Amino acid sequence: MTERITGAQALVKALENVGVDTVFGIPGGAILPAYDPLFDSHKLRHVLVRHEQGAGHAAQGYAQATGRVGVCIATSGPGATNLVTPIADAYMDSVPMVAITGQVPSGAIGTDAFQEADIRGITMPITKHNFLVTDPAEIGRTVAEAFHIAGTGRPGPVLVDIAKDAMQQTVEFVWPQPMQLPGYRPVTRPHSKQVREAARLIVEAQRPVLYVGGGVVKAKAAGELRVLAELTGVPVITTLMARGAFPDSHAQHLGMPGMHGTVAAVGALQRADLIVALGARFDDRVTGKLDSFAPYAKIVHADIDPAEISKNRHADVPIVGDCRDVIADLIVAVQHEHEAGRTGDHAAWWRQLDALRATYPLGYEHPADGSLSPQYAIERIGALVGPDALYVAGVGQHQMWAAQFIGYEQPGAFINSGGLGTMGFAVPAAMGAKVGRPDTMVWAIDGDGCFQMTNQELATCALEGIPIKVAVINNDSLGMVRQWQTLFYNERYSNTDLQSKRVPDFVKLAEAYGCVGLRCDQADDVDDTIKKAMEINDAPVVIDFVVHKDAMVWPMVAAGTSNDDIKIARDMAPVWENGD
Repeated sequence: MTERITGAQALVKALENVGVDTVFGIPGGAILPAYDPLFDSHKLRHVLVRHEQGAGHAAQGYAQATGRVGVCIATSGPGATNLVTPIADAYMDSVPMVAITGQVPSGAIGTDAFQEADIRGITMPITKHNFLVTDPAEIGRTVAEAFHIAGTGRPGPVLVDIAKDAMQQTVEFVWPQPMQLPGYRPVTRPHSKQVREAARLIVEAQRPVLYVGGGVVKAKAAGELRVLAELTGVPVITTLMARGAFPDSHAQHLGMPGMHGTVAAVGALQRADLIVALGARFDDRVTGKLDSFAPYAKIVHADIDPAEISKNRHADVPIVGDCRDVIADLIVAVQHEHEAGRTGDHAAWWRQLDALRATYPLGYEHPADGSLSPQYAIERIGALVGPDALYVAGVGQHQMWAAQFIGYEQPGAFINSGGLGTMGFAVPAAMGAKVGRPDTMVWAIDGDGCFQMTNQELATCALEGIPIKVAVINNDSLGMVRQWQTLFYNERYSNTDLQSKRVPDFVKLAEAYGCVGLRCDQADDVDDTIKKAMEINDAPVVIDFVVHKDAMVWPMVAAGTSNDDIKIARDMAPVWENGD
């Protein structure tokens, strides 16, 4: 059955047919034709954001909270270029997202027309794929292909740029659309021989580690991961993007690896004789100086993206496949090894790791001047709010403290910008997460620097009825940059003092945006303030936690150095020089 409609109507119908229920966006000239039929849609909720970057991050938050493809929409030129940062962010963190942009009429493309930008060319390096549509007959098929590409294989962002005249012309709309993707065949099933070899190495290894990345969360493989871990008795570490993929409370969990990881997790990687990497990419923040990383370890690397395998570290056993399928097959292969009498003995290994955990637990000092410790505020949020909430972090010190001092028991409970490290991520991403999971409490853990980049989306939250909670960790500065200036630039604090305790007043700002504003600057008031925020469910809440300025994130491996140089305090020697 076919009907003749405009290209814009075809776009809206295609979005409805692929199951979209929410779109984050802002109208403008080139995309305006799409907004007319959008006005009549009973299936699509359009959330009018205050900045296109907010639309993109909201789509990311929605996608990470739901596992579905997030959608953002913008006009041509500056509207489209404002989406570049969230598109790049989604690309780095493998977030399924479709960005739809209007483009100047096809006859004007390439003429430097008003609000023209070659957004397809601009985003080519940071999208999984992108399209320019100038024929209205191609709109339906392109949308179907875009969603298929974004949500399958290694997820990622896809851009669909549509010329204005293509949306204005009429076309016969046909659904379902046949997809023409002969070159796109993601491999999901792993090679059985490689899986058997990995199982053999696991039972033979004396010091194995399961290095778990965000791919395990994307594959919804947390259940399989726990079975594999308990079957093998192997220690587990979870990256920043995998927090919650393995419960923090589990005895086999060593914490997060990397620049600000636990000593036990970093030490386990450095001493391992086998690393089984599952949906992880050997990021520089995890490996430190690459040629000194895990010098004794053989590598089993499983990833759905073959381009990641052996990219940074040679894989002795490469496995291409979906992590859920890989781990499920590994479980069976390890069981066969056990049935044949081959089991690993990791008692001595665990004695080493337990000693590291006992000697170097995560911790922090309360400021001597009686001011509020930022770690304490974040720790109490986690304790009072609990593991069933979603926590969304910005980027910087507060992000690391949120990763360290909140206990994550469920996959996907921690949403943050990992690969790109985008300041301003938290508020709009929390907004998108809350739209996707309206019955779940959503807390944004933000810094005063990040918060001032995207807090205009509080207006969106207030007007759209999206009651997120925002904890602003207000240390009056760009905290992580200040930490580096303290450690590496002789305390020369060039342009990191935000003076946020004077301008603006975050409580008044929150109230101006139609939110509830609270302030807390004493440890004794932290619990009551958090509880008060939790009781308010009919409006967004912003808490201004006024905290100590010079708190630092520890442990730390300085950029470009070896993980062997991990330190737990400013004036202390590296851990391994302390006799461990």
